[in-house]
Amino acid sequence: MDAVTGRVRAAQNAVARISVAPLLVRAGIFGTVFAGFVLAFPAEVLPGRAILFLSVAALFPAFGPRRVWATFTALVTVGGWLLATDGYGRPVALWRLLAIAALLYLGHTLCALAALLPYDAVVDPELITRWLLRSGAVLLGTAVLGVLLLQAAGIGGGAGYQWVTVLGLLVAVGTAALLGWLLRRR
Repeated sequence: MDAVTGRVRAAQNAVARISVAPLLVRAGIFGTVFAGFVLAFPAEVLPGRAILFLSVAALFPAFGPRRVWATFTALVTVGGWLLATDGYGRPVALWRLLAIAALLYLGHTLCALAALLPYDAVVDPELITRWLLRSGAVLLGTAVLGVLLLQAAGIGGGAGYQWVTVLGLLVAVGTAALLGWLLRRR
């Protein structure tokens, strides 16, 4: 019984020490991941229980940014986009694709920031501002380069290739697995 009481007191102490900046970063994770879900999934799926499940899934990386939840929610977002384009016949729109990619990147980078910040950290707002400005610069550069390359190649039309999306997902998962294996080898 003393162990349970000790854990409850430790949890109360931890909740009392929470500072605002880490909570705002974690709220940003939730908002970004949830916006990615809403943008990726078809509108026919969202009403009802699905929105409840997606909102709970968006909470996971906010509470556990060091765990597998960021990858899980990214895969759910990509799965929702595949469901919308393949299952519900939504056309592949460049603006939606760029927005989903931007939200995936922003959710990932916010998880990386939250993983570095303890709950009771006192953070200079300039640190978070510089982090977000750097992420915005990466997103802007990537979007501009992607659109320019699509225009140069002449493949920016309305036809999308599902196998390219699946291949890109497999390459991303394979790269993450390779990096994890190399990190464990040390």
